[in-house]
Amino acid sequence: MRRSRDPSVETSGDETGAECPYCESTNTVREHPKGPSLCRSMHYCNDCEQPFEKFE
Repeated sequence: MRRSRDPSVETSGDETGAECPYCESTNTVREHPKGPSLCRSMHYCNDCEQPFEKFE
């Protein structure tokens, strides 16, 4: 029996930065593809230095 990949670590493959909800910058990085739930991912804004969650 073959095990399937964990869907919580797969991403959409989108390389563009998520928009920061604090300063609206797109100079952001995805810190981890998996947030507190499967529909959220953790990001960090390089401009205002704030972490934030993005709903997928």
